[in-house]
Amino acid sequence: MKVALFGGTGFVGSYILDELLDNGHQPRLLVRAGSERKISRNDECEIISGDINDLDAVHSVISGSDAVIFCIGIVRQFPGKGITYENLHFRGAKTCMAVAEELRSKRFILMSANGVKPDGTEYQRTKYLAEEYLKTTGLDYTIFRPSLIFGDPRGQDRPEFCTQLRDQLIRLPLPAPLFYSGLLPNDAGKFEMSPVYVKDVCSIFVQSLSRKESIGQVYALGGPENFDWKAIIKAIGKALGKNKWTVPAPALGVKSVAVLMDRFSFFPITRDQITMLMEGNTCDSKDLFEMFGVEPTHFDQKSLSYLLAD
Repeated sequence: MKVALFGGTGFVGSYILDELLDNGHQPRLLVRAGSERKISRNDECEIISGDINDLDAVHSVISGSDAVIFCIGIVRQFPGKGITYENLHFRGAKTCMAVAEELRSKRFILMSANGVKPDGTEYQRTKYLAEEYLKTTGLDYTIFRPSLIFGDPRGQDRPEFCTQLRDQLIRLPLPAPLFYSGLLPNDAGKFEMSPVYVKDVCSIFVQSLSRKESIGQVYALGGPENFDWKAIIKAIGKALGKNKWTVPAPALGVKSVAVLMDRFSFFPITRDQITMLMEGNTCDSKDLFEMFGVEPTHFDQKSLSYLLAD
């Protein structure tokens, strides 16, 4: 199958590319100038130079393709540089959907996110808008909503949750913060997530291309266990051979600092990220893993061993 892949140079996208190639598909990627080095198997796929705002480039990528996978995503925005959730998560996806319809590339796989909603953060809202627009098209769509995706980022310029926690929190000679709302720390660090391994995600994504029963479906995609924030910190610390101390931290105070600082890339967390963390991000995907015949990878010392590499 010829597959147009948008976001193929990113963390998850690079694994989707490998999964496509390993299963005999023919990927065609949209790649920004200067990012060609991120494609480790560039001799096995077709690369179109351009960005998501280049309509001609989008046409070139989708033309002749049997399916489209859209997994472009950012974890924070920098409006001054033109990097926004609105442009990448919604408008970019909408452009690809419109071109896919125009060129009759019917199959469309969208990577959304668990917890999306119309009145949430800008990240959640724009992912939600992309989902809702896709449902109005005539495309044979499948929408996946992953929880926290973890795995080797295979490069320092690919943001990955656990690697960022390692570098910005666990390795620092300071206690890790357990965020809590309100005045008392009774619920400090109690919010939960369902960490899901990147290779498991990509196996299900690529399998869905040929699974008719997945057409028109929206799937939450999480790992086999839920972990609260404190347990995630402990698990990463254990993988690194560290017994990381923790301390309650009022979310309101951190958000107050982030108001001034989260526009700078060196500041480790934004207001929206704190909000989404504390909402929690869990789901039960047992039936989905069984449907696709994937044995889910556990979030443990073995699967986190990639954190030992610098």
